[in-house]
Amino acid sequence: MIHVEDLTKYYGELCAVDHISLDIEKGEILGLLGPNGAGKTTTLRMLTGFLRPTSGRVLVKDLDIDQNGTQIKTMIGYLPESAPLYHEMLVYDYLNYVADIRRLDGEKKTARMRDLTDLCGLREVMHKPIGELSKGFKQRVGLAHAMMNDPEILVLDEPTSGLDPNQIVEIRDIIKRIGKHKTIILSTHILSEAEATCDRVVIINGGKIVADDSTESLKQSVSGEYVIHMSLEKADITGLKKALEDLGGIRSIDLANKEQAAEGLLHVEIACKSSSDLRGLMYARIKQTDWVLLELYRETRSLENIFRVLTKEQ
Repeated sequence: MIHVEDLTKYYGELCAVDHISLDIEKGEILGLLGPNGAGKTTTLRMLTGFLRPTSGRVLVKDLDIDQNGTQIKTMIGYLPESAPLYHEMLVYDYLNYVADIRRLDGEKKTARMRDLTDLCGLREVMHKPIGELSKGFKQRVGLAHAMMNDPEILVLDEPTSGLDPNQIVEIRDIIKRIGKHKTIILSTHILSEAEATCDRVVIINGGKIVADDSTESLKQSVSGEYVIHMSLEKADITGLKKALEDLGGIRSIDLANKEQAAEGLLHVEIACKSSSDLRGLMYARIKQTDWVLLELYRETRSLENIFRVLTKEQ
């Protein structure tokens, strides 16, 4: 459906997107994840033809977006992070205006507006000014705008940013319903959202792809990497590092709370890469000291943990 090849974007001397390549299949819900400044929004803007790459190319259904931009844009619905809405207009008038721009008329326009009103849950606000709506409803109006021409591909940039938990669940449900019939690409910084919604995730850091797989496969691929949390009294970080320094498989020992460390309560996160659980060996070392062990547990592997591992050292 979409083929991205060696895509690169420079702003002056800053490389925002660094030679990324990927293929997106028809009917797939793809999550684009990454820390702030990773290159997510720049990538989406190039995929939609809004921004020209410095080098590389994007093919949509074998059409080059640089040569067939107008044709490809008719296949794509794009919702940027801040939905471009006219706040003084009523929801009905705004969607009617968007339908006119998309050259819908007669029964086709009426049917499309009715379908989108039901899909996006807008019936109760159709005759309210957009400026008076909650952010959740504004996002729904923006989603209806992006869907007006019934695109084959829907691109959503941070669709749940700034929403409360109830609104997030509502937008997630809408995306899932749309995903039964469309190819969806969405960026998000809410990792649990990607895990619940997406068939596949691509993690970008520093403009480069650092992971590309289903969430389950990602969990298995880094199964030898985990984090141990430890809390101690009467201990200091230097002494702890010395006590554990010769244990194989420890990548780093970092303070989790500097303020409490100054008060004699030590909370640390120990990043490990080992096929075995190192907690028993750690406990044996601590028993040899006068430190008081308050807490020792292994962090459950989740997409958030994986994200931290893959982006920490970039």
